[in-house]
Amino acid sequence: MPDAVLQGRHAVLADAAIELVARDGIRALTHGGLDRAAGLPAGTTSAYFRTRKALVTGLVQRLADLDRIDLEQRGLAGLEAPGPDAPADAAELDFIAEMTAAFVDQWLVAGRNRALARYACLTETSRYPELRALLEPHEAAARAQARDLLARAGAPHPERRAGEYVACVDGLVFDRLIGAGAATAPAPGTPENRAELSSVLRRLLHAAVAE
Repeated sequence: MPDAVLQGRHAVLADAAIELVARDGIRALTHGGLDRAAGLPAGTTSAYFRTRKALVTGLVQRLADLDRIDLEQRGLAGLEAPGPDAPADAAELDFIAEMTAAFVDQWLVAGRNRALARYACLTETSRYPELRALLEPHEAAARAQARDLLARAGAPHPERRAGEYVACVDGLVFDRLIGAGAATAPAPGTPENRAELSSVLRRLLHAAVAE
């Protein structure tokens, strides 16, 4: 992620872009559309993001900035302590699964629009490969947290399995937002949803530890 974090009017416009894309899709992200969505005079967005590419880049950078802050402040920091030499017992694995499930459930509620906008932006990386560079630091931070979590669980190869664990968690979020789970899974923000997520994550942890 670039050293400069979006601030001021750039951040205001990028935040409005997140809401717009989450609601109406990536094709709705135009200069005029964002002016209207943000309640700003016509031409405001063009003054800060001259091209559509710059506009999409600003949106992706803002998503990466917010995700990084979320991981640092509200992520799985409490689970990052080094694990024991032996695999964690069942109670410890249950605790890790429940804490991770609560974090994922939070993404489905408070972080819903950001997640929807992120998935929409991923389709733009095929057109603008440089956008991937903005996402890579966030993805690396997520893998690092997963590595520490798996180490605490006692997985023998936490570094190797971290990417797989993140992919599975991301898949759970995707499924419950726009996949089949959006219609069949328990409603986000409910004890039933957290319990179901915890059950899935517990099986993933057991598989990683038993390797």
